Amino acid sequence: MDYLYSNRRDYFNRDKSLPNCAFCDALAMPDDYNNLIVHRGEENFVILNKYPYTSGHMMVVPMMHTCHMEDLSTSALTEMMLLARRAMATLERVYQAQGFNVGLNIGAAGGAGIAEHLHLHVVPRWQRDTNFITVLGQARVLPESLEDSYNQIKKAWK
Repeated sequence: MDYLYSNRRDYFNRDKSLPNCAFCDALAMPDDYNNLIVHRGEENFVILNKYPYTSGHMMVVPMMHTCHMEDLSTSALTEMMLLARRAMATLERVYQAQGFNVGLNIGAAGGAGIAEHLHLHVVPRWQRDTNFITVLGQARVLPESLEDSYNQIKKAWK
């Protein structure tokens, strides 16, 4: 029997009135599967998306809690891009990704799920990776669990 792994309903139904920031909360925890942080840099960290669009969906997040790019130093912005590049290289090794969607959704109107803390998405892609179930069934089909993704990426990051 095949199982579908999709937990995005939890994401959409979460209590958005809570004062805590999911990224800041993760940053305060030790790095392991519970916080999904793969790497900590000087001014940014790399974390797996808890509600991924596909296996390996990572985000580069500034340690500074801000929703404005102009608040970040040149060194923080530079490190963000360098970590995105390293994330892509890691995803090419682990998943043989053939392409990527990389980008920022700034503000709720811009599509940001966590609008209060800027973050850069790195989503691996493959030729012909579209799937009808995402459109018709409003579910994502992932070939592995989030924990398996975390363990593989964390190991390959080193």
